[in-house]
Amino acid sequence: MTPDPARAARSPIPWLVIAGVMTAALSLRGPIVAPTPVLAEIEADLGIGSATAGLLTTAPVLMFALLTPVAALVIRRAGAEVALLVSLCGVLVGTFVRALPGFGWMLAGMLVIGASITIGNVVIPVIIRRDVAPARVALVTAAYAAMLNAGSLITSLLTAPLAAWIGWPAALLTWSTITVAGILVWGAHLRRTRGGGDDVDRFSGPAPEASANRRPGELDPTTITGPLPVVAGGRRERAILRRPVVWLLLVAFGLQCLMYYGLSTWLPTFAAEELGLGPSAAGAMASVYQGVGIAGAFLVPVLLRFTPRIVTPVVICVSWLTVTAGLVFAPGLLWVWLAVGAIGHAGGFVVIFSALVSVARNDAEAAGMSALVQGGGYAIGAVGAPLMGALHESTGGWEAPLVVVLVLALVYCGALLAAVAASWRAAR
Repeated sequence: MTPDPARAARSPIPWLVIAGVMTAALSLRGPIVAPTPVLAEIEADLGIGSATAGLLTTAPVLMFALLTPVAALVIRRAGAEVALLVSLCGVLVGTFVRALPGFGWMLAGMLVIGASITIGNVVIPVIIRRDVAPARVALVTAAYAAMLNAGSLITSLLTAPLAAWIGWPAALLTWSTITVAGILVWGAHLRRTRGGGDDVDRFSGPAPEASANRRPGELDPTTITGPLPVVAGGRRERAILRRPVVWLLLVAFGLQCLMYYGLSTWLPTFAAEELGLGPSAAGAMASVYQGVGIAGAFLVPVLLRFTPRIVTPVVICVSWLTVTAGLVFAPGLLWVWLAVGAIGHAGGFVVIFSALVSVARNDAEAAGMSALVQGGGYAIGAVGAPLMGALHESTGGWEAPLVVVLVLALVYCGALLAAVAASWRAAR
């Protein structure tokens, strides 16, 4: 029997699942950003340079690029619920390893955190699309993206004040409480699932209702963020590699990751050195970049739905050019540039992968393109923080690294607009 979409929209909302996903999301970006407000203290205490300190945010992003296929295997073997619990437990372990004395332990902890977050990155969209009614998927997904930014906001805003009170190692360890909360909420869902006599679901493709409700030729969104985004081999892989639009999307996503993680890492240090702010005030200033991203996560889907399709990519480009040019030419207005720039990093992902969906000719091709764009993009993004740190260390100032980021923003805008235009031509 064909499912009734109206009935599906009226189906009970799985509040415990949503609460578990939202609480877990707080731990999927916050631990990466947490050290950035106290990087200067970390450098001084551990006797390391800026380029080396940049590795602390590079390590998790590199894990995103390298371990997605491994995360897919964990999810397929353990099931979605257990995989998310494993992800949160791994983040907790990494947080404690990071607190051990010495830079080696700190870097090792960040690697564990990155590897664990990779599992969460892959499995949460699957859980949302499996357990949430199709009519509510977009809203819940936007809320999930907002909670990722909320986790970064909390750690950016409060790490420095906590460090002034209890020291930066203990301050970083404090954020384990958020991860413990996520484990408790998701564990409650897992216990209820098993207590009700149901086995923990193992991922075996999109829910039947979702497949039945798709229009003919419409791509299944779980192939874009699902648990096995592995590029198909043979002829299909060669066909993907021959498409210029795929490489444009890879360049755009890679440059966006590079700029975002580079700026997120060094914004508190920049604010302290260039504006003379104390660590707490500098962290609060940098938190604007994460906080406004919460609103940006909801703004871009609205623009995509209610404005001409050229508007959204142009808004994203203007946002990136504003924040990068503003930092170079008028750093005193930092909070303005960060507020505008947050729209770009929050919405760029949506624009890029919407374009990817529109040019993919079937689900398998969409999965392969997604794997190539995300894997290559995160690998490029891992360069951002150490690159900016090395330029700052070699020149003794922030002008050179920020000019480089501005140039990269111009290249990013060209690649993004070209990729979007190519996707429109392919769709026609």
